[in-house]
Amino acid sequence: MTGTVSRRRAAAGLALVLLAVVAIVFPVVFSSPVVTNYAVYALIFVAVVTAWNMFSGFSGYISLGQAVFFGSGAYAVGIAAKAWHINGVGVFALLPLAAAVGAVIAVPFGLIALRVRRHTFIVVTIAVFFIFQLMAFNLNSFTGGTIGMSAPFLPWTPTAFNDRFYYITLACAVVAVVIAVLVRRSRAGLQLRAIRDDEDRARGLGVRTMRVKLAVFVLSATITGLVGGVWFLYLTQVLPQSGFDPLFDLSLVLMAFLGGLGTISGPIIGALIIEPGQLYLTIRYTNGYVSEILLGALFLLIVLFVPRGIVPTAGEWLRRVRTRGRPAVPPVPTAPDPDPARSGLSGGTR
Repeated sequence: MTGTVSRRRAAAGLALVLLAVVAIVFPVVFSSPVVTNYAVYALIFVAVVTAWNMFSGFSGYISLGQAVFFGSGAYAVGIAAKAWHINGVGVFALLPLAAAVGAVIAVPFGLIALRVRRHTFIVVTIAVFFIFQLMAFNLNSFTGGTIGMSAPFLPWTPTAFNDRFYYITLACAVVAVVIAVLVRRSRAGLQLRAIRDDEDRARGLGVRTMRVKLAVFVLSATITGLVGGVWFLYLTQVLPQSGFDPLFDLSLVLMAFLGGLGTISGPIIGALIIEPGQLYLTIRYTNGYVSEILLGALFLLIVLFVPRGIVPTAGEWLRRVRTRGRPAVPPVPTAPDPDPARSGLSGGTR
């Protein structure tokens, strides 16, 4: 048994090393700006869906307001750069501000939304999302209104622009995944999963549910705000309808459900499948609604045929193949009863 565990760990370590090598050399092998553009957006969503899953996947509280932190981080970088006259690569020093803005917004947001139960929580997050979107449209002196905000100019060539943002977004994705793994293995992660299974019972066992939910909710918002600032610098512009996009949150939910809600690798796989596919469909078809229609159809297929996601379903299939129909854990043999009369198998008198 110990040898099997060691082999699995060695295989997992080797797979991680190979994955790291592939990620590092990707822009060298695929030097086309179109391909690296797909990769940058995919890594942005890997980071954000990992942060989203860190709270919603572990706790069972499905949030449809993650775009609040994403758009706020983007606007924070734009407003600060404009107010402080920051240009060039110095604008990257504002990314911690984007993370801080996401965290600051998440505290009152969480204190209000996390007092209700899961179904009402979804409604509250939608309401807060539309409040921020309307603010972005109407606070012209800060956000630029419908015109939006432009990012400071970065003195990079087009090829270097995509390659450098690839490594920046790759770093964001790696940090988000590492934090998610640490949270899952921590006491807070265990408490979140207890809340997901039965919140009342978890509270009865001594879990301070509000404190745990709020802490991880703020951590998730911090990462999302930071990535929103990176996205703004890469896209070079933010508009109310793009910074606070309702399809953004639906895409996160679809990515997590496709890969496996509450797992580490599932949302990553979902992001790597859906985001490049969505970009391809948007470019391939002039009708802007084709990708949304196909995403909706894909979501229905997932719910009907793969409700647990790719990773959990594939894991169960592999276990069945490995055991060939035998039970994964062999039954423990029971010792024979030394007193046959007590077992009812003796023909003697009582």
